[in-house]
Amino acid sequence: MIDPRHGDVSVDLDQHVATVEIHRPPHNFFDAQLIANIADVFDALDREDQCRAIVFASEGKSFCAGADFMKSAEFERDEAESSRAARLYVQAIRLFNTNKPVIAAIQGAAVGGGLGVALTADFRIATPAARFAANFAKLGLHPGFGLSQTLPRLIGLQRASLMFATGRRITGEQAVAWGLADLLVPQDHLRDEASNLAREIAEGAPLAVESIRATLRRGLADAVKSALEHELAEQTRLAATEDHQEGVRAVSERRPGRFQRR
Repeated sequence: MIDPRHGDVSVDLDQHVATVEIHRPPHNFFDAQLIANIADVFDALDREDQCRAIVFASEGKSFCAGADFMKSAEFERDEAESSRAARLYVQAIRLFNTNKPVIAAIQGAAVGGGLGVALTADFRIATPAARFAANFAKLGLHPGFGLSQTLPRLIGLQRASLMFATGRRITGEQAVAWGLADLLVPQDHLRDEASNLAREIAEGAPLAVESIRATLRRGLADAVKSALEHELAEQTRLAATEDHQEGVRAVSERRPGRFQRR
């Protein structure tokens, strides 16, 4: 029997489909504890033979807006904050080791590290209100959450480079055209369509589905782990710059940053 609540994460298993939902509305900012709770639920579902597919969703306006830099930055100058970021990424690696297929239901923004969370899933279903952005350069930071590995793998190096360099927001419609999302559906059909895809996957032989998935994702977790080590080092270095502090202010004030290369 799976505990229905793990901190701010709930899980509901209906026949062969589990729905895992984040409850930190409106923007579902993450920290190491939230990612650990998600990973704990995924681990439990891996051990549950009745679960054959997972719908990964969230409550609120945004799917996940990453770290809340306005409240408590994950990448500050002191060692305690750097250690906290390292703990976050230890938990992030666990998400890539999940054995069951995961369908992310993206109702709104998946931004920064939140985009990284969305890309841990096998499939993404988006709405017209969905927005995808890797806005790290606007914050004076290096991409994190394994995105330097997962985003080029999904949409190609050139498009990933464009997203990283500009920080621009990609609409749900454009995300489907680029392969960043798999299906665009009306907002009020999102959960149903995600569940329909999960049930379609669950109709397959579970051992075969998991074997095929493992083959296609072979080496991904190790590649992400290596990428995370580099990303963390670069984020820690750049977090100590004045440009990062200016980036946080600029984003909060909705204006271009006035960066000084220091």
